[in-house]
Amino acid sequence: MSSRYTLGLDYGTNSVRALVVDVRNGREVGTAVWNYEQGDHGVLLARDPNLARQHPGEYVKGAEKAIAGALRDARKQVRGFDPAQVAGLGVDTTGSTPLPVDAEGRPLAFHPRFKKEPAAMAWLWKDHTSVAEAAEITARAKELRPQYLAKCGGTYSSEWFWSKILHCRRSAPKVFEAAYSWVECADWIPAMLTGTEAPERLTVGICAAGHKAMFHEGWGGYPDAEFLSALDPALAPLRQRLRPTASTIDRAVGGLTADWARRTGLRAGIPVAVGAFDAHLGAVGSGVAPGALVKIIGTSTCDITVSPLSEPLADVPGLCGIVPGSVLPGAYGLEAGQSAVGDIFNWFVNYLKPGGPKAGSHEALTAAAARLKPGESGLLALDWNNGNRTVLVDQRLTGLLLGQTLYTTPGEIYRALIEATAFGALAIINRFEEYGVKIEQVINCGGIAEKNPLVMQIYADVTGRPMKVSRSPQTCALGAAIAGAVVSGLHPNLPAAQKAMTGLKPKVYAPKAAAHGVYRELYAVYRTLHDAFGTSDWHGNLHPVMKQLITLRDKVRK
Repeated sequence: MSSRYTLGLDYGTNSVRALVVDVRNGREVGTAVWNYEQGDHGVLLARDPNLARQHPGEYVKGAEKAIAGALRDARKQVRGFDPAQVAGLGVDTTGSTPLPVDAEGRPLAFHPRFKKEPAAMAWLWKDHTSVAEAAEITARAKELRPQYLAKCGGTYSSEWFWSKILHCRRSAPKVFEAAYSWVECADWIPAMLTGTEAPERLTVGICAAGHKAMFHEGWGGYPDAEFLSALDPALAPLRQRLRPTASTIDRAVGGLTADWARRTGLRAGIPVAVGAFDAHLGAVGSGVAPGALVKIIGTSTCDITVSPLSEPLADVPGLCGIVPGSVLPGAYGLEAGQSAVGDIFNWFVNYLKPGGPKAGSHEALTAAAARLKPGESGLLALDWNNGNRTVLVDQRLTGLLLGQTLYTTPGEIYRALIEATAFGALAIINRFEEYGVKIEQVINCGGIAEKNPLVMQIYADVTGRPMKVSRSPQTCALGAAIAGAVVSGLHPNLPAAQKAMTGLKPKVYAPKAAAHGVYRELYAVYRTLHDAFGTSDWHGNLHPVMKQLITLRDKVRK
């Protein structure tokens, strides 16, 4: 291989990262991170706590800064490194993060008229202003097109493409009317790098379209005009301006433009892969395959697995989609997740500030939580501080902490919050297996998996399964680089590239039998609260719950 490197470009919630990778062995030889400059760590907020937007100008500047920085770092790390050896590029982003564009594919936020208009910016994945529209889409689809819902878990989410567009139509009609089309961030950035932003030239990735926009070959692509008109007559003309096909990540959208080559130091013309969401490419970078569930743990959590197209697969309620080719060509991609994980821990540390800066840091609270036994605190929490993504698909649910007394400590609460996210993770695993999707191993990646052994051990103890950790601390960017390796011809396909470029850390967190036994009792109580507050068909009695927690607490302490 004369050109031995590819580059992954990873757009997160707060920053963009570029990673230069040796395609022979997955060695990461150069990296750089550029933090978004606008808003609160890159997120533009408002009085409405559901609103979260980003300015697309951050994406442009971020690509230039991060790529150039990663190439400089590679020169320092590898003697004789030449940017000309980088043969391909892949891109991952958050999602669903759609942005309105003009007839040339230029974001409306770049127009002077809309430069300060939040609705003209990118609607970040965690923008939940579209709850009412999501409920309406779900109701209409149940009535008119139930097949649409069957492939996205039975409920359409406020985090997704059509909900946000419909909300824009109603809350910011001038922006909606000015928009020629809407483009997912995951599709716009590869188009920007290759000069293919114009709607008629745009390449749409099946990952974003299939999981968030109800795209499926079985009904001819996006939802039909009749259905969209039933939501709002203004949506039907938009469908005509969306692309009729969607592609997998082993295809290129085009070659890097001369302008972007000049701005970054890469060679002009190198292929840029079809874009995808960060979690899906994080799964690729973690070695996802049938039977493996990859948990990408960060501010939220996405759970990804795949199932061969050759095998029958049931529609699984509560998932964020079952989409052919969305992760690996030749396999269904199945997505689930939790709307907040790291964000819950950050809320406790940064908003409540328990114990002050030192005693209330993540490190200090983790140490305090680690000294506790499962069940010792008498606390139980629900992990819905940002709603429930899977399996309830309800963004109007909220968090809950039960069992606190006048002696409850910050460390006990912190552990209960970790345990709550672990119980949510177990609910997802159980949902997969209830519908015949066998989970034979769990691979974790992301900052929390890398940095917090206590979280990994609690996850192992709660689920009763070993927790493995991806070798790479940058699996999303690595997955993007793997896509770049395939479209550049340095590997024949994604499984071959994964075999060469991915791996696992030697440390495996094995479940402890005694802890798992306690957590089985706690999980039963968690499920009672889960069903009582999260479903409309529960008819039990919550009277025993507090006393169950006290009884378990006393037993553990003895």
